[in-house]
Amino acid sequence: MERLLPILPRLIRHRDAPAYLGMNRNKFNAEVRPYLTEIPLSKQAVAFDRLELDAWADDYIQRNGRPGRSLGDQLWDAKQHRGSRSARASGTSTNASAGGEFAKALKRVNSKKPNGFSRG
Repeated sequence: MERLLPILPRLIRHRDAPAYLGMNRNKFNAEVRPYLTEIPLSKQAVAFDRLELDAWADDYIQRNGRPGRSLGDQLWDAKQHRGSRSARASGTSTNASAGGEFAKALKRVNSKKPNGFSRG
């Protein structure tokens, strides 16, 4: 027995177009509809060309899509941690100054002896 495949219509009515793209009507009207050709079917019914909807979706995916994640791989946009030993960075090491000038200044502030400055 021969099995018939469903045929997608070329023209998709406005009521069905948002679902075709997987979005709600408000988002469709704001972000997609302005870029499509409207095809009047009757006084009230409007349709859109399925190929234009597909082209819009292809463009959207090209601009906003992200590659999939494979098991064991890092995310493509993951940032390296600051403390990473494999990453080189510029700056001042806090370990080198721990016993230096900062420690001396901290000792002076915490000492109970007056340091010779007048308080007046």
